[in-house]
Amino acid sequence: MLASLYTSLTTKMLSVSTSDHASVVSLNLFVALLCACIVVGHLLEEHRWINESITALLIGLGTGVVILLMSRGKSSHLLVFSEDLFFIYLLPPIIFNAGFQVKKKQFFRNFVTIMAFGAIGTIISCTVISLGAIHFFKKLDIATFDLGDILAIGAIFAATDSVCTLQVLNQDETPLLYSLVFGEGVVNDATSVVLFNAIQSFDLTHLNHEAAFHFLGNFLYLFLLSTVLGVATGLVSAYVIKKLYFGRHSTDREVALMMLMAYLSYMLAELFALSGILTVFFCGIVMSHYTWHNVTESSRVTTKHTFATLSFLAETFIFLYVGMDALDIEKWRFVSDSPGTSVAVSSILMGLVMLGRAAFVFPLSFLSNLSKKNQSEKIDIKQQVVIWWAGLMRGAVSMALAYNKFTRSGHTELRGNAIMITSTITVCLFSTMVFGMLTKPLIRHLMPHQSTTTSMLSDDNTPKSLHMPLLDGEQQDSFVEFSGSHHDVPRPDSLRGFLMRPARTVHHYWRQFDDAFMRPVFGGRGFVPFVPGSPIERSTHDLSKP
Repeated sequence: MLASLYTSLTTKMLSVSTSDHASVVSLNLFVALLCACIVVGHLLEEHRWINESITALLIGLGTGVVILLMSRGKSSHLLVFSEDLFFIYLLPPIIFNAGFQVKKKQFFRNFVTIMAFGAIGTIISCTVISLGAIHFFKKLDIATFDLGDILAIGAIFAATDSVCTLQVLNQDETPLLYSLVFGEGVVNDATSVVLFNAIQSFDLTHLNHEAAFHFLGNFLYLFLLSTVLGVATGLVSAYVIKKLYFGRHSTDREVALMMLMAYLSYMLAELFALSGILTVFFCGIVMSHYTWHNVTESSRVTTKHTFATLSFLAETFIFLYVGMDALDIEKWRFVSDSPGTSVAVSSILMGLVMLGRAAFVFPLSFLSNLSKKNQSEKIDIKQQVVIWWAGLMRGAVSMALAYNKFTRSGHTELRGNAIMITSTITVCLFSTMVFGMLTKPLIRHLMPHQSTTTSMLSDDNTPKSLHMPLLDGEQQDSFVEFSGSHHDVPRPDSLRGFLMRPARTVHHYWRQFDDAFMRPVFGGRGFVPFVPGSPIERSTHDLSKP
């Protein structure tokens, strides 16, 4: 009896030890691959066709082939995909850094157009893809999908991934285009996830006008409350750091508090069933406007580069894993008897993505141009083509939503679900690699005078000097405005001025409100804590010297 018990315990301990060792080996290999992605991406920095996203995808594909051969066709990846891993650990640093790095003036100056593209455009794209799926899927020999499945497919493929285009665009030379592509990408991700979750939780068996209004009201509720939560969390962090001023004792504490408050905003949104993407994005904007200016110079440098590095690693991790998972034999085994069907579904979805994109980019651009009097603020046809092209690529959000809908813990045993997973993988790979490779030549052809930039993590955001740390273009503008030069925000003198230039008028009154009420309470440029002997006190003293 004791011998058998000892034997069973020994066997379990050995199996656990073997499992732990396998996990350690997998993690070591994955970290080594991340290092390889960074090195190869650096070596191919100036390449005409390849960017960092495509580099990670290709390395992932190559690794998947090697693992597939070594395991004799049993597996192609080192880690099992988890939606929780993506939504809880990888997505928050990417979205937060997007808000933290954004040029706020350009973003809010084009806020109406960005929201039109990101929210209304995503709904239009989802509708077009859903209607096309209903029409074409009936003619194919795949599983019968109900209305909820079809609408979920629309939401999945309405989620864009504009990373490749943003890596090419120069935000200093084309600020309007960059802000539109960047802003739409973030709002699009949030809208797609909110739409997907609303579809999943909504009863679609009894559709009527009342149910439609209820769906719309719930959608707007999630949008507004998520935004308010993000702003509130950012303001709390600014107030706490301004009042307590951790930097006089330890800069580590203020950096840690900024990072934890940023992550807390996302987790609070998930706790209250809101949109974590919107919450953490607006938290990033508020923290860059108030909290970042309340910390010491060394903490500003640290936080700026820490957030950027975490975002970069998360993006590389995602593309690397997508490349490996594309060759997962388990999913392809279900469609091996009818490869033509899988190819047809992928082709149809890719065509619907392009059609759905065109259905709102060009009409909404036309309407936006009607409201603009200044020619430089209008979106010309070349810029419209770039915006349309930027949204054709599908990436990690689409993959995560597809896994959430059509798999259980990364596995599926239904043929229809397997077809949707393999089609999603095919569309993501094809659009990212083919469209991504053509992005640089396309932009150089349409905008030959624009010099390309690698990413939003460029050297433009590194410290310029000790006394004015990390002043990028937007922050310099903010400093000039605060100093009293409001040349680019003319004072509105009538209701007609508001109707003709609503963005500039709102910006003018916001600056007045911000300087009079918000900054004295929450800090920010010009209202940083003044503590004798602190780095800020010393830098202020140095600036006052002749």
